[in-house]
Amino acid sequence: MATAPRPRTSTRDPEELAHRLTGWLGTRLPGAKAVGVTVPASNGMSSETLLFDIEHPEPPLRACALRLAADPAAYTVFPVYDMVRQYRTMRVVGECSDLPVPRVRWLEEDPGPLGAPFFVMERVEGRVPPDVMPYTYEGNWLHAASDAERERLEAATIGLLARLHDQVPVKEAEFLTLPGEGDALRRHVTAQRAYYAWVVDGLAPSPLIEEAFDRLEALWPTDPGMPVLNWGDARIGNVVYDGFDPVAVLDWEMAAPAPREVDLGWTVYLHRFFQDLTVAFGQRGLPDFLRRDRIETRYAELTGHTPRDMDFYTLYAALRHAIVMLRVAYRQAHFGEVAVPADPDTLILHHGSLRAMVQGNYWD
Repeated sequence: MATAPRPRTSTRDPEELAHRLTGWLGTRLPGAKAVGVTVPASNGMSSETLLFDIEHPEPPLRACALRLAADPAAYTVFPVYDMVRQYRTMRVVGECSDLPVPRVRWLEEDPGPLGAPFFVMERVEGRVPPDVMPYTYEGNWLHAASDAERERLEAATIGLLARLHDQVPVKEAEFLTLPGEGDALRRHVTAQRAYYAWVVDGLAPSPLIEEAFDRLEALWPTDPGMPVLNWGDARIGNVVYDGFDPVAVLDWEMAAPAPREVDLGWTVYLHRFFQDLTVAFGQRGLPDFLRRDRIETRYAELTGHTPRDMDFYTLYAALRHAIVMLRVAYRQAHFGEVAVPADPDTLILHHGSLRAMVQGNYWD
C-alpha cells in the first residue's frame, strides 16, 4: 500500500455530481447553490465524500460534507451501504455524548438525485493523519511532531473511546444490533463470517483467514462482558484534529453493539498495521506511539474497566482487516490494477503479522 498506486475510489464523474447536487439542494433550501464542490484526494472506498459550500442569504455560507453510498456497479468493498444507519448513529452519538461528531443536516434516501442515498453534515476544518503515505512514514505532520504532542493526541483519542463507551446508552443504539444468535460478540463474529463468505464467493478463499477464524474459537473469551456502542472503525485516520486535539469523529458505518475490547483491539492493530509496513520499508516509524500497553492502561484509568482477552481482540481486528484487504485486492484485480496470484493469502498485506497472531507469537 505504501508503494503501489492508490486503488481507485470512484467511478463517478465529479462534475456531474456537482450539477446534480445543486439541483437537489434547491429542494431542501430554496435559492441555495452548492459552490466549490470538490472530491477529496483521500476519498475512501467504503463510501464517497463530496466537500462543498452552501451559498444562501441565511447563512451566507455554510461548509458541508456529503457522504454518498458507493456505486453498486463499481465492485463495492462492502455488500451493503446503509446511509440511514450511519445518519442515525451520528445523531445518537451527538445527542447522548460530548464527542465532537459533525452535525448531520439532511438525509436523502432516494437514490434518484445523486445515484445513491446520501446525507449531508457540517464540515469541520482540521487535519487528519494520512493513510497514504501512512502517518508512520517520515515527512508528514504527525511523524514530525514531538513526543509530547503525539502523546497529547494519543491521550485525547483514547479519551474519545472511553467517553463513547461510557456515555452512550447501548439501548439508544438498538437499531444497530446485528442479526443472528447469541450475545453481541457472537453476532459480531458471525457477521464477519458472512462478510468473508461474500468476499470469496466464486473466488479463491484464504486459508489464512479461515485458520484465523478457527484460532478465534480457541481463544474465545469466557466472559465478553456487557456490550457498549462501538465506533467500529476506531482509528486516528478517522478523526479530524485541530493541532493535536480531536474536533470531529468520522466514519460510523461499522458501528455496532459489542464488547469494549472490539474497538480497543481495532485501535491497537490498525496502528500496528501501518507501523509494521513502515518498518518493512526500512523506516523506524513510530514504535512508541499507540502502544498496546499504553492504550490498555489509559483506557482502564479513564473508565475503570481493565481490558481483557486482548490477544483475542487484536487477532480479531487483524482478521477483520484481512477480509477488507482481500476484498480491496479482488476489487483492484477487477479493474486490472493487480494480478491475482496463485496464493490468495499474499493479497493480504499483513499476512505475515496475521499468521504470527494465529500462531501465537506476534506479541512476543
